[in-house]
Amino acid sequence: MNAALETLKERGFFQQCTDIDGLSALMDKGPVTFYVGCDPTGPSLHVGHMVPFFALRHLRDAGHVGIALVGGGTARIGDPSGKTEMRKMLTYDQIDDNVKKIEAQLNRFIGFDGIHAMSDNNKFWLADLNYIDFLRDIGSCFSVNRMLTFESYKKRMETGLSFLEFNYQLLQSFDFLKLHERHNACLQIGGDDQWGNIVAGVDLIRRKTGDEVFGLTFPLITRSDGKKMGKTEKGALFLDPALTPIFDFFQYWRNVADADVRKFLLLFTFLSVAEVDAIVSGDINKAKERLAWEVTAVIHGKAEADTALAGAKAAFGGGGDRASMPTATLPAALFAGEGIGVVDLFFESKLAATKSDARRLVQQGGAYMTGADGTETQLQDIAAKITAADFDGSGELILRAGKKKFIRVIYQ
Repeated sequence: MNAALETLKERGFFQQCTDIDGLSALMDKGPVTFYVGCDPTGPSLHVGHMVPFFALRHLRDAGHVGIALVGGGTARIGDPSGKTEMRKMLTYDQIDDNVKKIEAQLNRFIGFDGIHAMSDNNKFWLADLNYIDFLRDIGSCFSVNRMLTFESYKKRMETGLSFLEFNYQLLQSFDFLKLHERHNACLQIGGDDQWGNIVAGVDLIRRKTGDEVFGLTFPLITRSDGKKMGKTEKGALFLDPALTPIFDFFQYWRNVADADVRKFLLLFTFLSVAEVDAIVSGDINKAKERLAWEVTAVIHGKAEADTALAGAKAAFGGGGDRASMPTATLPAALFAGEGIGVVDLFFESKLAATKSDARRLVQQGGAYMTGADGTETQLQDIAAKITAADFDGSGELILRAGKKKFIRVIYQ
């Protein structure tokens, strides 16, 4: 098997291929242009989107040419794959704004030089399609009976599939054809939920051009408990720090299950397999810390990873730099006189989404404070007040909600 494909397989980026022997032979001959697509259905990518883009970097580093296709056109419809209901419709202006943000995120992660890696947008060829011409030229190549055999459509037929979404497979297949024409793309990669769409694109190119192209999918990544990878109690693990603070991003990886550490080091870092095996053969908590630092460094940069690590050590290890912890700066007036109620403090510090949540946290024994004497105290009285006298000599205190949520509070 081709060395680049061996790398993908060894690291866990391999589920199905339309013709592994043919693809391997093609890649042995020289650089192959390939692509992976994503639809800009929101303003930020999340970790679940990133698996194909990590694979893109591995293939790019092996000498192949990668295209990141942002679906400014297909997002106007929405991909039904893996969905139980129709996606929320976005305005065209919202989609265009999302495209700019996602292209910027991908550029930071991949580095588009226009030679070894580049971006494209299917809005360029989909937005002004003539519907009748498209149906005659492309729709005639598709069998409805065959389309309904694909899992993405079979699942949706049980709950309802709109005609709008039914067209999605034609458009994604057309993308592959256009990228084959524009860039000589011969390979599409993606998650295994895209298998039906990818196979349809391979078949369309064969019908329209006679050329042989290929499709390769990766497993849909789950945690060892079977739950979807990259989901937190607050929702998806986004790349945008405004949606997922970098400290929270770091802590997600620091707190993964022991059984997931090796798999995630292989998928979400660029450490060699030998390095990964050496790391996981030692102390598991140090391995998790390394995982968290590596992924944060890849996504947000080494400086942010260092800051998050220092904050985590301050919060959980009794060392590090407290200034690197997530910090809430509150008005000094809140702590004057009788001070602020503990329920209000946890709400204002954003450790609780609502005051009701904060009250339950205290009542259920999950609220803690480290203040003037440096000792952590459980806060059990919902009527308790926190004043300036409870802050330490540096003018700060640490609040904890449950086992893993901390915040440093200062006032000014």
